[in-house]
Amino acid sequence: MDKITKSLITELLTNQELASEGDSKDFEKLVNYSIVSNEYSKTFDINTLTVGDGNDTGIDGIAIIVNGQLIESTEEIDDLLETNSSLEITYIFIQSKTSSNFDGSAINSFIFGVNDFFDEQPKLVRNLDIQKFAEISDYLYSKAPRFRDNPTLKLFYVTTGKWSDDANLLAVINSGYNSLEQKNLFDSVSIVPYGAREIANAYRKTKESISTTINFSNRITMPSINGVSQAYIGLLPFEEFRKIVSDDEGNLLNVFEDNVRDFQGENNDVNGGIAKTLKSPDSEIFSVLNNGVTIVASSISPTGDKFTIFDYQIVNGCQSSNVLYSSRDSEYISKVQVPIKLIATNDDDVKTRITLATNNQTPIKKEQLAALTEFQRGLEQYFNAYSGDERLYYERRAKQYNNDNSIPKAKIITVPYQIKSFAAMFLNEPHNVTSFFGLIVRRLNEGKHQIFIADHAYAPYYTSSFAYYKLESHFRRRTIDSAYKKVRFHILMLFRILFEGESLPPLNNGRKIEKYCEYLLNILNDDTASLEAFNKCIEVIDSADFNKDDKQDLKLVSKTRNLTEYVASISSL
Repeated sequence: MDKITKSLITELLTNQELASEGDSKDFEKLVNYSIVSNEYSKTFDINTLTVGDGNDTGIDGIAIIVNGQLIESTEEIDDLLETNSSLEITYIFIQSKTSSNFDGSAINSFIFGVNDFFDEQPKLVRNLDIQKFAEISDYLYSKAPRFRDNPTLKLFYVTTGKWSDDANLLAVINSGYNSLEQKNLFDSVSIVPYGAREIANAYRKTKESISTTINFSNRITMPSINGVSQAYIGLLPFEEFRKIVSDDEGNLLNVFEDNVRDFQGENNDVNGGIAKTLKSPDSEIFSVLNNGVTIVASSISPTGDKFTIFDYQIVNGCQSSNVLYSSRDSEYISKVQVPIKLIATNDDDVKTRITLATNNQTPIKKEQLAALTEFQRGLEQYFNAYSGDERLYYERRAKQYNNDNSIPKAKIITVPYQIKSFAAMFLNEPHNVTSFFGLIVRRLNEGKHQIFIADHAYAPYYTSSFAYYKLESHFRRRTIDSAYKKVRFHILMLFRILFEGESLPPLNNGRKIEKYCEYLLNILNDDTASLEAFNKCIEVIDSADFNKDDKQDLKLVSKTRNLTEYVASISSL
């Protein structure tokens, strides 16, 4: 293996706090992370993609992306179907070899394994990971009437060598391509060979901040504004707008500032109305019916009508942007002009005021939005007050730490994982966060959920995130069996209940809740003590009327209650 590839692996393992498992496994992690990161713009766990082991059918990595979400269970598909009228699917299969050669028989075996994956009666013996992904795939195809198009299939065969368009290898790839095409299961099929240079470029791309270039001719320059370096308002043809929300491959980018609320799907009245307009012959009326999209960038570089925008986020228009993206193949979309505000500022106060002033089309209470935005900023500052081993990084804005190599990626807490951790640990709701926590987000949208409340202390939010980080670090180091990863949020709940020093005080009682959390943090800060504590939680899960391998048990409030009642029964002995 060459020096550059080795150095990239070392950096990845350090940033992700992953233990080395030898050249072959470490290279798999680099490849899986680099390829999927270029196809999927949100944070993910490398280990959830890795399937390479005995009976892996010649496959080292699998990612199934549905409507911009990385899918890990069939329940997540049901979540998406509740809020979306159609499913858009991409399959990614990866095989990586530390050899510097491209081997025709190995490529053929890889393609055969992918073919077998989609067979109704597979011939190859499958390990548990392959079985899990095959179950998800079978479930997806059972929902074929809801497909927007047939799925996209992408295969990547990666070595540490150099690809040179060898005629024999191209013949193997073309034969494999034809066999996959003949299944009539896919809208498109691609088989991509990568060498050391290509995988290095893919890895480096994961660290770049987002930028794009658009043609913005129909615009007006706004007068000088304090705290704003540049500002424009105008109309952007859809073909230019799609460059802002999708990458060169057509994948939806994660460029939405407030990812607490996320896309609510096309099945609500507002978004359904937008979709109907975009798919109608008079789609051009969109520009006068819609409030438009507000984009805030760190800088803008105009050259004539060409504008390059750097490190940008959509702070208003998440719903409109998603519906525009999902309607991109409408026969009338070319007539659509999108109202745009394009603003360059690095002032957080200005950015917050823009967000609050412009978010008023989707039915979300403005006071709730203000509380969410202010709470997020305060929580980020609270995280920043910690140092050393206790330091975590709260990612309030998508990919805000992406190009800072000094920050271990394992220590970044995204908003979705903050919600999941807090809801599980302090609200006793692990059953609601096993997939996309759709119910919690819907309640947040309606102002009905007890998360990010203005008078809440920050301590329980940080504590739940730190507990999540410590538990994940034990999984990464293999000190806890990965079979329990599916119940990690139940473990967080049990940890608090089993090891609290006193009864849980009100979450808005700053002094008492700080003391309460400090007691838990003292356990979490000790590797040995935290491992013993988490193992105690696992003993409860194994002993109570709760089956960690039953997907229904994970989602039922009655089964969560079984765990808490079991703890109460053993505590009274």
